[in-house]
Amino acid sequence: MNGKIIGIGLLAAAVIAGGGMWYLQEYHFYDRLDPSAVAPTVMVDGAPLPLATTGVEAIDADSSPLRWRACFRLAEPLPAGAEPFAQPTPLAAPSWFGCFDYAQLTRDLESGVAAAYLSRPEIRPDVDRVIAVYPDGRAFGWHQMNDKTPERGVMD
Repeated sequence: MNGKIIGIGLLAAAVIAGGGMWYLQEYHFYDRLDPSAVAPTVMVDGAPLPLATTGVEAIDADSSPLRWRACFRLAEPLPAGAEPFAQPTPLAAPSWFGCFDYAQLTRDLESGVAAAYLSRPEIRPDVDRVIAVYPDGRAFGWHQMNDKTPERGVMD
């Protein structure tokens, strides 16, 4: 009988810990951003150029520089000379942030339906802000690690 109680107790602790971890990752750390505080840009001639946008939805978290996500629509076409971003890799967003479908976005970037551009280099150390733009003006943004960090163990 004591073994059953201990087993049930361990199982209950695992379920509570798992549920808590899921809640923290999915909800607790994220905050919705005020649309007026989100200013999408694109790099043109080495400088960030603000983009006219509508319908901005964005989230971020202090717990990681990679948690920023945004969905918006461009009010005007991208300016000439917008800097393309090589090897864009959208990251998953919490399930409740429904406008950002990273799996579809990844497929569309790979097939050429959408194109990725550098929004801001080094938005945080070793992290770039990237936007993906569709021909109809829909656009999505995320943060992505860049490869500017020297390899570990290499001495200058």
